[in-house]
Amino acid sequence: MAALAGPVVAAACLVTPDTKLIRAVKDSKMLTRIQREKLALLIRARVVCIGVGAASVAEIHRLNIYHASHVAMMRALRQIGDYDWVLVDGRRIVDPAFAPGKHSEIVKGDTKSFAIAAASIVAKVTRDRLMSKLAGKYPGYGWEHNAGYPSIDHRTALRERGLTPFHRHDFGTVKLLRAVENQLSLALAEVSS
Repeated sequence: MAALAGPVVAAACLVTPDTKLIRAVKDSKMLTRIQREKLALLIRARVVCIGVGAASVAEIHRLNIYHASHVAMMRALRQIGDYDWVLVDGRRIVDPAFAPGKHSEIVKGDTKSFAIAAASIVAKVTRDRLMSKLAGKYPGYGWEHNAGYPSIDHRTALRERGLTPFHRHDFGTVKLLRAVENQLSLALAEVSS
């Protein structure tokens, strides 16, 4: 289920053969928010380097989520500096803008690779914190606890409060709401003429 609001965030963790692994690190979606927060601190202490990159909602609108996520990944990798090989979570990437150098795509990589799982935790914690900050500017959407995902309170707020500049226009409820608004505008224009 995709988020309805906020940027896409990616992280990269540089590990070496002597990096001491953390047994509790696994797919970020299988962990609670508190577990992710604690693990993010441990990960930052153990890995050689971390890079975090994001692509804005405007970039998501312009490029689409697929390409915007690759922009975020490249930004994260640039912060790492020199690396030998990149492990990427997912299927074969056919985006010419994604050029990390030598890399391997691993389907369900966050269940198979410590580096990928660690990066997914760091990215999720970073994004959740960002959405909590945005909740202060745009109260009522529940971003401090739903992180922009389509929870009941978020959907209700969309209907009652409308869209913010941080909503992704082509996603789920936001897309439906925009379609309804467009239909109402057309209907009002016909009645007025």
